[in-house]
Amino acid sequence: MTQRQLPFLAGAFLLAATGMAHAHASLETDTASSESSFKVVVQIPHGCDGKPTTEVQVKLPEGFVFAKPQPKAGWELEVIKGDYQKTYDNHGKPVSAGPLEIRWKGGDLSDEYYDTFLISGRISGFDRQTTIAFPVTQLCGADGKVVWDQIPADGQSAHALEHPAPSLTVMPTNAGSAHHDHMAGMTGAAMAEMAAMPVGDGQAVTAGDLEISGGSVKAMLPGAKVGGGGFVVRNDGAEADRLISVESPAAGHVELHEMTMENDVMKMRKLDDGIAIPAGETVELTSGGLHLMFMDVAKPFAEGDAVPVTLTFEKAGKVVYVLPVGGVAGGGHKHH
Repeated sequence: MTQRQLPFLAGAFLLAATGMAHAHASLETDTASSESSFKVVVQIPHGCDGKPTTEVQVKLPEGFVFAKPQPKAGWELEVIKGDYQKTYDNHGKPVSAGPLEIRWKGGDLSDEYYDTFLISGRISGFDRQTTIAFPVTQLCGADGKVVWDQIPADGQSAHALEHPAPSLTVMPTNAGSAHHDHMAGMTGAAMAEMAAMPVGDGQAVTAGDLEISGGSVKAMLPGAKVGGGGFVVRNDGAEADRLISVESPAAGHVELHEMTMENDVMKMRKLDDGIAIPAGETVELTSGGLHLMFMDVAKPFAEGDAVPVTLTFEKAGKVVYVLPVGGVAGGGHKHH
């Protein structure tokens, strides 16, 4: 992280703090791989209209199996069990039933405080990218209640909902026969549009007052579906700009993420509002901070390859930049 990033990140943390009172119940980590162990950490940021939270109920979706909740001091724990919709393998043993809902009861979480509720389990049975929801109900005494169970429609952002359910994007463990080469699948119009944009092959490229340079992508292990990368953006203009989206023919979609250290725990969150590029400042996307996440990658990135990305800025418009792929354990940027 450069010193020039600090004012921007400090402003982001200030905005996060001022908006905490209106924050939604959410998951600490919102991406996982199928057929892997996973800890669901439900974040409860506030009470019910100022009243303290006395009970938290979490419904478990199909595909999150063998759940074990973490007890919390001062709370009574209730596990509601039932039948799964299908049978899952648990170390060679077929299992068709288990926990379907977890309830922490009898607590007293003040509206002024924040807390998390943890459930360990396994993600299983997904052969394509899928989003699963964990509806949460907060009870605040006898007459206070908030239900976080709304699921966005296709193309709709969860931020547009008043009470979105905490959700998790599950990535398949392997590509399977359904995947194809995204570059080969581009339309002629899309390729023509890309050809008309300025392109940098790991070298500096400009878009308006912005200069993009120093990019790289980390090589991926065989079968991996998620990759990381980044670059440096310098704004030589008098006005701030914003990176609002990134696309690549090498991935199903590309997300903007930020990793931060909170209470000695590294946390990663998706930046739906993009990344601000202040006037006269340089912003670096690299491991341990702001970075790109390539999701649903059809062919794992190999050292020596190049990954084209189309960067869309709020004011500078679009520019194509080509990121060279470094080694699995090295490369220009060492990404998570």
